[in-house]
Amino acid sequence: MSAAAPPRRIWLCADDYGISPGVNRAIRDLIERGRLNATSVMMVGPTIARGEIEALQAAAKTSPRCAIGLHVTLSAPFRPLTMHFRPLDGDMFMPFPKLLCAGVLRRLDREFFRNEVKAQLAAFADAFGRTPDFVDGHQHVQLYPQVRDGFVDAVIETAPNAWVRQGGRDLPLKQRLASPKAMVLDILSAQFRRRAAGAGLGFNPGFAGAYDFSRAADFGEMMRQFLDGLPDGGLVMCHPGFVDDVLAALDPMTDVREREYAYLGSDEFVRLLAQTNTTLG
Repeated sequence: MSAAAPPRRIWLCADDYGISPGVNRAIRDLIERGRLNATSVMMVGPTIARGEIEALQAAAKTSPRCAIGLHVTLSAPFRPLTMHFRPLDGDMFMPFPKLLCAGVLRRLDREFFRNEVKAQLAAFADAFGRTPDFVDGHQHVQLYPQVRDGFVDAVIETAPNAWVRQGGRDLPLKQRLASPKAMVLDILSAQFRRRAAGAGLGFNPGFAGAYDFSRAADFGEMMRQFLDGLPDGGLVMCHPGFVDDVLAALDPMTDVREREYAYLGSDEFVRLLAQTNTTLG
């Protein structure tokens, strides 16, 4: 009789810790229950006070394999930590579509982004007493042309042992065409992977989690699709949270967070992990 295949180990990462009290609370709860094994922290978020940091550290201690990373934030409605950052929209970062367009048109200066990412890395180190386990980006800004150059430079200089998130995955063309958002991320990630590899940074071998957040999708079915074919060590991005006034004022992604939280906390999710021989441990 042949031995059972070893379980596939993945990262299930909740983005946006620090964006609101409700999101923070939901993420900590799922970590403590073993339903997440990574979260990335917005150091420019409005809910990143010492108590929220200590509560996250306490929650992570209950999990044998919980990584805490930096969620680099370079888009509106958030504000930079560095003086003289450009380009801005008023006193805020640009909205992400304009930032992506400016990068594609080669209108950005990588040094502004290098300095801002270094400042956010320094804020993380000051808050947590160490460098992050990994570094990713809010709204995938780390993948954008020109932005990625400053991003990689900053990580190499400040946190060279951290791995970075890429957003690509080896999928058949039919599946790529079925998800335009995932296809765009895959295209952007090809250049990002080359840049990161050339700098000696590690990155996740596969990525999933992108979908149309504006639709009331069946998140359980989406998670099944995310896991289908994801390689060992791959990463699934998620956004669980409880809706509160702070979140509603900052982000259009509201009710979907509660649906994700409910599913990740359910027995159905546990059964899916067992059925797909997948572990977060």
